[in-house]
Amino acid sequence: MRDLQSDPELQELVRRFVRPDRRYLRLGGSLHRLNAAERSTFVRDLAQAAYEITPAELGILFEGGWRERKTAAWLVAVAHRTEFRDLIGRLLLASGGPYAGAAYCVALAKFGTAADAELLSAYLDHYLSRPDLDYDQPTVLGTLLYLDGALGSDSASRFVAPGGPWDRWLESRVAAALDPHDCRQGIQRLCAFADETAETFAPPVHGRRQP
Repeated sequence: MRDLQSDPELQELVRRFVRPDRRYLRLGGSLHRLNAAERSTFVRDLAQAAYEITPAELGILFEGGWRERKTAAWLVAVAHRTEFRDLIGRLLLASGGPYAGAAYCVALAKFGTAADAELLSAYLDHYLSRPDLDYDQPTVLGTLLYLDGALGSDSASRFVAPGGPWDRWLESRVAAALDPHDCRQGIQRLCAFADETAETFAPPVHGRRQP
């Protein structure tokens, strides 16, 4: 992992892509609290960032802390950079830090293939068997349900079957039970924002910088 305090290259990328308009904080649930003018500006600037950043620069952000990784995953989702699928899958499974898991899920949801469903399933296979770890299980399950709806598949069925892994994991939690379909609606709202941003994403044209 790169250390932001001692890495000038990472510091510059954070200045350009992570901190403008508190981007790293707003990418998530707080998106829904933006007023119309704030949302329009935020969408435009996020789309521009997704166009401008290069694969090499994204790779550097993914080596940073949770703020950098969270932002990088959103930029990947907006620009549909599927070459980062395996890296995002590894980061999600590693759960090496807080706050970035939902962003990884948005990226995998927007890639939208059976390969992405397999990465989500691998996470659930591991972490639903760990009642001591309260990480991104609800968000990942919601994302898998979202993908099932998009793909016409049933990858999530074995997890949500009565008495199955999801029910057993919930039994061990102190917090109130979670409806899997509420989890799906949460990721669906984030994906809708990614779609909205992607619609303003500027494709490369002759004479402009290539990502």
